Amino acid sequence: MSNLNDTIHRVTQRIIGNSQGPRGSYLELMRREADRKPEHKDIACSNLAHAFAGALEDQSAMKKGGTPNIGIVTAYNDMLSAHQPYGRYPERMKVYAREAGATAQVAGGTPAMCDGVTQGEDGMELSLFSRDVIALSTGVALSHQMYDAIACLGICDKIVPGLLMGALRFGHLPAIFVPSGPMPSGISNKQKQETRQKYAAGEIGRDELLESELGSYHSPGTCTFYGTANSNQMMMEMMGLHIPGSAFVQPGTKLRQALDRAAVQRLAELAGTKTRTLAQVVDEKAIVNAVIGLLATGGSTNHAIHIPAMARAAGIIIDWNDVAELSSVVPLLARVYPNGSGDVNHFHEAGGMSYVTRTLLDEGLAHADILTVWDGGMEAYTAEPVLGDGDNLDWSPVTESRDDTMLRPASDPFQPDGGMRLVKGNLGRACFKSSAVARERWTVEAPCRVFENQKDVVTAFKAGELDKDVVVVVRFQGPRANGMPELHSLTPSLAVLQDRGHKVALVTDGRMSGASGKVPSAIHCTPEALGGGPLSLLEDGDVVKVCAETGELSTQADLAGRTPAPDPQPDWGVGREMYRMLQLHADGAEKGASAMLASAGL
Repeated sequence: MSNLNDTIHRVTQRIIGNSQGPRGSYLELMRREADRKPEHKDIACSNLAHAFAGALEDQSAMKKGGTPNIGIVTAYNDMLSAHQPYGRYPERMKVYAREAGATAQVAGGTPAMCDGVTQGEDGMELSLFSRDVIALSTGVALSHQMYDAIACLGICDKIVPGLLMGALRFGHLPAIFVPSGPMPSGISNKQKQETRQKYAAGEIGRDELLESELGSYHSPGTCTFYGTANSNQMMMEMMGLHIPGSAFVQPGTKLRQALDRAAVQRLAELAGTKTRTLAQVVDEKAIVNAVIGLLATGGSTNHAIHIPAMARAAGIIIDWNDVAELSSVVPLLARVYPNGSGDVNHFHEAGGMSYVTRTLLDEGLAHADILTVWDGGMEAYTAEPVLGDGDNLDWSPVTESRDDTMLRPASDPFQPDGGMRLVKGNLGRACFKSSAVARERWTVEAPCRVFENQKDVVTAFKAGELDKDVVVVVRFQGPRANGMPELHSLTPSLAVLQDRGHKVALVTDGRMSGASGKVPSAIHCTPEALGGGPLSLLEDGDVVKVCAETGELSTQADLAGRTPAPDPQPDWGVGREMYRMLQLHADGAEKGASAMLASAGL
């Protein structure tokens, strides 16, 4: 294992310094909460009776006291394929808890919306702020103070960040995240992408497109492309919040069940010890490890928003300068669709997170000395779980990639940097995911076309108005404007223009998912257009430059004398009006775009 890279050390120390005040306040709150947490013997009998009434088989153990009680916070629903397996988890987890001399209860549920279902639809405007709602729901679940440890059941886009943000406010307790794993691989990603582009170009009809999509998304489990959901699982491993190697083990397998059992029984061990609490595990080094994992694997750009928000919930301050500087020294070790041809199942088979963690630690590119939920620090996460004799859970070290088209060592990476770049200039600050874009397309300078919703972009594309070199600007898509929806539905149209030989780029204050694809994009632009941000001053025909090489996001136009485009009126329907208070109080994308954290002064 090498000494820690100087840049990673310097950035970590800067984050520690910038976080000194809020981190100190957070840790002091957690110490007070640990001291204030009542023992069951100190809780009124009427309160206890309410808590125990539905416990059935565990009621006797609960009445005796002295038994650890694990609170399960679940994001189960059976519309979201990744969360469908969680339906049976609580009853199994209660059995696993009894085996360890503990009890478990479902403390509460959280919403779990599927961005794949709401893509391009009005409901997508609820997506980002569902993260705050999930955090609040987690707080409600744990507010009963009947629990000695926390099991978080969640996988997808906003769910894991929201669960972590909520659980961190109860960080005096130990917590483990329990994934359920990806669905088996369907049709090839290349075939899926080709079909989508053919549909966008009008070469095939809806029936053929639907059959292709059903070939991709076909059974319970996480979608197999490396988007935000699977990036979540990677980060939980890199932060030490999973049982080692559990991120990408498929649902319904004996190994999956053995890992679930290990998670529950580990929580039973940790309950009451105060040695590996969530507040202790999620520190500045763990947050840096999450960023490093994201960069090394080409993970979702959504986490440029989620990581600052999760960090703030633990009193830690990190910004895009930190991410970009880490990206300059963390090599791209993985090519997973949409950045490669294989999906997360192929990634896992090639060595997966165990190999990524091993090579990062060996090269001094990640913090090895963080406290994790498992013994042995991050070194424990360099081995993959296997079933040994009698189906007992064991771990086998992973030292080599089994497929160098998908995983490479740091000495021979796919790209020398992590591919998450900060671009900035007179149009604001934005993120550019260079790992997904061919290097010859890192710089685009062209007249812009300005839109205020993604549907108008698609209409202009179909009318042939964009069949040229163009920078497509989609504004008023920020947190305060309309909840910052993903604009993933733009990708097929822009990719068609690019394939026709045009220089094409996207600039937006909205979001793009981990599935954003090969079109150069300056996304999450802040300050947002609403309220007079720079994007509100652009006009059709202004020449805009997006350059990942130099980190530039600018226009030659003189913006100083212009009047901002008027702020749009919010649209109601599909529940969007209920989220207006969250939009009004949200802070900027670089801070995490959270109304909850901003209102709490965190």
